[in-house]
Amino acid sequence: MLRDSKAFSGFSTDDIEAARAFYAGVLGLEVTEQMGILTLHLGGDHRAIVYPKPDHQPAGFTVLNFPVADIEKAVDELSAAGVRFETYPGTPMETDAKGIFRGGGPLIAWFTDPAGNVLSVIQD
Repeated sequence: MLRDSKAFSGFSTDDIEAARAFYAGVLGLEVTEQMGILTLHLGGDHRAIVYPKPDHQPAGFTVLNFPVADIEKAVDELSAAGVRFETYPGTPMETDAKGIFRGGGPLIAWFTDPAGNVLSVIQD
């Protein structure tokens, strides 16, 4: 029944204007707004929505992953734009000084949006 549906994901924020500034200005995504809800236009004609929620609590998991060809370059460029990467010291997900997890599986680096939602760049 839903096989051909163009599904999309969504997550909340406590500040739509801060979210717009981050996703458009810092990450460089195309962002549109309709009825107070942001649409993030992603590669491959994919999208995600960001909606306001007064009692927002950041998700305890990664809400959006950005596949990249070169994680070192992506981390360097995002860092230069002001993005701070998570390090998770003393955990199984501990990263190097740049914020890249190299402990097995794909190379990945996590960061948060202004509302504390966890995002990542992951080497494709």
